[in-house]
Amino acid sequence: MSSRTVIRNGLVITASDEIHADVLIEDGRVVALAATGTPAAESWTAEKTIDATGKYVIPGGVDAHTHMELPFGGTLASDTFETGTRAAAWGGTTTIVDFAVQSVGRSLREGLDAWNAKADGNCAIDYAFHMIVSDVNQETLKEMDLLVQEGVTSFKQFMAYPGVFYSDDGQILRAMQRSAENGGLIMMHAENGIAIDVLVEQALARGETDPRFHGEVRKALLEAEATHRAIKLAQVAGAPLYVVHVSAQEAVAEIARARDEGLNVFGETCPQYLFLSTDNLAEPDFEGSKYVCSTPLRPKEHQAALWRGLRTNDLQVVSTDHCPFCFVGQKELGRGDFSKIPNGLPGVENRMDLLHQAVVDGHISRRRWIEIACATPARMFGLYPKKGTIAPGADADIVIYDPHAEQVMSVETHHMNVDYSAYEGKRVTGQVETVLSRGEPVITDREFTGRAGHGVYTPRSTCQYLL
Repeated sequence: MSSRTVIRNGLVITASDEIHADVLIEDGRVVALAATGTPAAESWTAEKTIDATGKYVIPGGVDAHTHMELPFGGTLASDTFETGTRAAAWGGTTTIVDFAVQSVGRSLREGLDAWNAKADGNCAIDYAFHMIVSDVNQETLKEMDLLVQEGVTSFKQFMAYPGVFYSDDGQILRAMQRSAENGGLIMMHAENGIAIDVLVEQALARGETDPRFHGEVRKALLEAEATHRAIKLAQVAGAPLYVVHVSAQEAVAEIARARDEGLNVFGETCPQYLFLSTDNLAEPDFEGSKYVCSTPLRPKEHQAALWRGLRTNDLQVVSTDHCPFCFVGQKELGRGDFSKIPNGLPGVENRMDLLHQAVVDGHISRRRWIEIACATPARMFGLYPKKGTIAPGADADIVIYDPHAEQVMSVETHHMNVDYSAYEGKRVTGQVETVLSRGEPVITDREFTGRAGHGVYTPRSTCQYLL
């Protein structure tokens, strides 16, 4: 039995178009669009009709950087795949790409299998995986080829966190050379972790233990230096590079320079760097620990460069780096020593709304909103046009968005499994009303109607965004 749904009277917004159109969905896919009121649209019949009058009809968000259940700093990220994907749906995101972790001394396959087991049967929306490569050796390099063939086409490396995830320049170069051959994309956490560890040790020796010092030791110049080094290593390897969670204007400048030279270098930023700052890290009574993440929040003056980078396409993607830890019992592990505060912020539910607020505030256009939150992440990580757009053949991952609704972000109303909101009390205009995942209603008129296990694992092709 086929099932048909029609969405009528909305403004359909994609990265390339805005049109008052009706959308016909059959068996979980978009089969047609037609201008509202035309004979073609009027002729459609369906079991279900959704009236989107006065609303936007947009593709479901693609959050290409989340960490559900991530072990870090002696604890675990507080969102499971079940709670985290449910919260994502509430925020209008219908696909996440999470990170499977290779442990040092173990294979990539073991890490991927472990993360598949965590997610399988638990997700409310569709999901895919990147692979964190913590131990580069000959076996790892061979496994990278196999994973690309299976649809895990991106590999994350860390220039930070010595002793945990850290790779040295030689390991990074080897992995980049391999990705140049197999079509994979290296994602880089670009901070000079060796130098940062020296500054951490010196700060603690001076008695500088509060959360704000986390931001002071992880200097913008050390993000820029690592970004520059990653770009040059990628250039030597002839490989594309994707720099995650860019937070500093100096790092944006390095990416812009590389792109001006015609290199396949890409940059991602996150809502926390666009809307929060070191003022949050400095909040008294250890409240600043809620905002400890790496790369760290920067002084407000960096925000203008990030917004400009998003407008000029020197930054292509906004993801969340969603990695929540509760204030009570988790962030508190770092009382008296900022280096022991688990690094990460909650945000998977807030991204689409915050970026719509950026449209309202005049930072970006409506189509650019969809481009950086839906279409480009899908293209960057081999999910387009199945995900990230509304077009015949695409999965019917569609959000009915009320651009006029007003809301106040708060721990009292969010659905993430964490005991605080990074945006507590922030007023925003725009709110998700209804969410379809492959044609199935996951959120219906602001009620959760989805289920754990609806979301399916989605293999990816290689990057579709290369210059």
